Amino acid sequence: MFLHNNLHIKQWILAFCIVLAPIFSIGQNAYIKRYQPLADSLALVAGIPVSVILGVAGLESGFGTSRNAKLLCNHFGVKGKNKLWKTKRKRSSYKQYPSVKASYIDFVRIIKNKTFYSTLKGNMDYTVWIAAISKAGYSEKPTIWASRVSGIIIKNKLETQ
Repeated sequence: MFLHNNLHIKQWILAFCIVLAPIFSIGQNAYIKRYQPLADSLALVAGIPVSVILGVAGLESGFGTSRNAKLLCNHFGVKGKNKLWKTKRKRSSYKQYPSVKASYIDFVRIIKNKTFYSTLKGNMDYTVWIAAISKAGYSEKPTIWASRVSGIIIKNKLETQ
């Protein structure tokens, strides 16, 4: 009986994932399409691959759906001050931005201040950038973070951008 019920649950989960996977892809495509021009302009000026900017933003913001993205305009998981406690009585250790554009600009500023930046500027190989950002302590779980960002880049065919 338990095995039969367990199998039934697994079939439900599989069906659910098959139905929802295209919906999540649509959200990812829309996010990328929306922020691609901003990422392109920042990449051109800073010499950071567009794929890295969009891949990190997609992961850290849940493609614009995360709490931080919605409430704080924070698309990169940057920690810092915010006014949430004063306005909405919610606590957060993440930085608040006046706009998504400001979040993108701050991410590029943060990366430009890293020691690896000067040696990688203009290098369009996203794998070296992801490795360097990960090694520099951008995430608390660097190996998993790097794998997820790389997966987003590959899945959304951003590696040529």
